Amino acid sequence: MSLLRRLPQVSSLLESKEAASLAKSHGRELVTEAVRGVLDGLRAQIKSGENGVSEDALAAPAILARAAAVLEGASRPGLRRVINATGIILHTGLGRAVLPKAALDALVAENKGYNLLEVDRETAERAHRERHCAKLLERVTGAPAATVVNNNAAATMLCLAALAAGKEVIVSRGQLVEIGGAFRVPDVMKQSGCRMVEVGTTNKTRIADYEKAITPDTALLMRVHRSNFAVVGFVEEPSLEELVGLAKKRNLRVLDDIGSGALLDVARYGITPEPMVAASVAQGADLSCISGDKLLGGPQAGIIAGSTEAVALCRRHPLFRAVRPDKLQLVALEATLRLYLNPDTVEDTVPTLRMMKMPLAEIEKRAKAMAKALHAEVWDEESQIGGGSTPGQNLKTKVVAVDPGAKGADAVIVALRLGEPPVFARVQKGRVLLDPRTMQDGEDDEAVAAMKAALGR
Repeated sequence: MSLLRRLPQVSSLLESKEAASLAKSHGRELVTEAVRGVLDGLRAQIKSGENGVSEDALAAPAILARAAAVLEGASRPGLRRVINATGIILHTGLGRAVLPKAALDALVAENKGYNLLEVDRETAERAHRERHCAKLLERVTGAPAATVVNNNAAATMLCLAALAAGKEVIVSRGQLVEIGGAFRVPDVMKQSGCRMVEVGTTNKTRIADYEKAITPDTALLMRVHRSNFAVVGFVEEPSLEELVGLAKKRNLRVLDDIGSGALLDVARYGITPEPMVAASVAQGADLSCISGDKLLGGPQAGIIAGSTEAVALCRRHPLFRAVRPDKLQLVALEATLRLYLNPDTVEDTVPTLRMMKMPLAEIEKRAKAMAKALHAEVWDEESQIGGGSTPGQNLKTKVVAVDPGAKGADAVIVALRLGEPPVFARVQKGRVLLDPRTMQDGEDDEAVAAMKAALGR
């Protein structure tokens, strides 16, 4: 118990110059909490008799140093940068799309003070906040009109509420999808005030199924892209052109929920083509919805493009204000969309596209350099697009396969994740794998250093 008596009093520690210095940076209340926490930890350690406590650890400088470390850790942002070495390009847990440099620069440059969020600089009158993004979207998609909300789930709900509240919406049974966070199409229909009418079967739905289901209460035909799973084999469903043709014949509208958000044809990367909003608009959909933070490669956003009348109905709906984007989303989205105006450089300036098109030779070169530094092997593997896009479609890659030794792969994975910066990797066949495809400029060396630390080298 002599060690317990040697623990200094909280009050005496707070009277020291070191504590006063910490208080200037963190405030006296937080310093007090940190000091008490360190003392409580030492007291419990002494009482348990485990992991012997040295007399040096009970000295005021040592206790205050530990309190300073606690305060420093607590002051770091919880939402911080990590190194994504998993090979999943659109990693939902790690923030999906990496923002282009142009978007990051715009976020800093255009938000140092006020900005032209809802004011027209020429007339000084109030204006729509998403007008700048809307003009760019109209240009890159060919749509007569466009608007932006905070995510694609909100876009879908708003479109349904604006075009079909109190009415029937016909959708194929095979398209009643669920995406992340238990977002289910039937639930969205219900919340938007529509009555869902499902037609066809899980694997086969024909245009005749839609036509037979139309009643005087029908307002909308809906197509939902199965962006996070695939149905293959004995399958059939009508094309968007067929749905549009039927809708025009029966004086209805068509909503095309694409979700994945491709503005470029991803088939050029060896991936099965994803629906593109420009094609949807050209084929006559009244409204098309896509995500901003998937294949588009921008910030989280829900993009609605389509006819002038249908977009106007969405903008006038009361729900629109509840789901509108903030200025940070709009600044980042506008900067990202501007990159698409130059088709010759967009694949190099939008990280999502750059990672998808990255040559295997470049990945192998980086993997070999990292493997040499870590005394590891280079394996053939596959990267994933992720983010609920291109289901079952992977890209060939090269990974660094690190032998975790006696520590074991699970322990090394945890050590990597808890390091600074955190590194997220994957385990296969007892090895810890690092995929250079999803590691950004300058992160290879950081990942090597983090791996060495995790291995105890």
